[in-house]
Amino acid sequence: MRTELHGNGSRSRLVGRHPEGHKAGRIGWLRAAVLGANDGIVSTASLIVGVAAANAPFADILLSGTAGLVAGAMSMAAGEYVSVSSQADIERSDLARERKELASNPTYETEELAQIYVSRGLEPGLARRVAEQLMSHDALGSHARDELGITETGAARPLQAALASAATFSAGAALPLAVVLLVPRSALIPSVSAASLAFLIALGTIAAWAGGASVSKGALRVGFWGAFAMAATAAIGRLFGVAT
Repeated sequence: MRTELHGNGSRSRLVGRHPEGHKAGRIGWLRAAVLGANDGIVSTASLIVGVAAANAPFADILLSGTAGLVAGAMSMAAGEYVSVSSQADIERSDLARERKELASNPTYETEELAQIYVSRGLEPGLARRVAEQLMSHDALGSHARDELGITETGAARPLQAALASAATFSAGAALPLAVVLLVPRSALIPSVSAASLAFLIALGTIAAWAGGASVSKGALRVGFWGAFAMAATAAIGRLFGVAT
């Protein structure tokens, strides 16, 4: 954004605007989507590899993977909805309390807001003027943002989080299941492991890019923990599995 001053500098005119591609607006759905897809790939692939390592029949492997997809998607949806709903309940409670305080003691609330701005670097007189103007414009919104830390971008959205998690978990879980259907039983473990690792690296890359973070770090982080989970379940399957 650029401004030009005219005359004695008391007036400013907005003459240009440049786009700012901030990623914070994606936090809510991106977190739930990445968590869902990552969990779908890792848990389903690990389950398939573990059952296959125990020398289970192909039908049992496919059934366990399918059951893991359905149960995992429902669990992710329920878990996200409950946890984010709890966050939303707390936010609503805090806002209701703040609304009552604003109605009963606006002078104190103005001073409280001013002190917040002083702690952030404004001189007291300016901080009070800013607080008074913001209070007259949107008192509750100003306290929600600057006192409680509740913003529109970060506000809890339970249904959005639940749907995103369930959908992305299902999509992630479907990938190793598809590999099971496409490869012979003898090549199932290495094929599912390699393909799932590639899926995880791709997921980490896309998520890091969408969030404006380091692509290499995102891919490495997701790939490492996915490989660790699959290796652990394969080891357990080998240890306790018996031929049937």
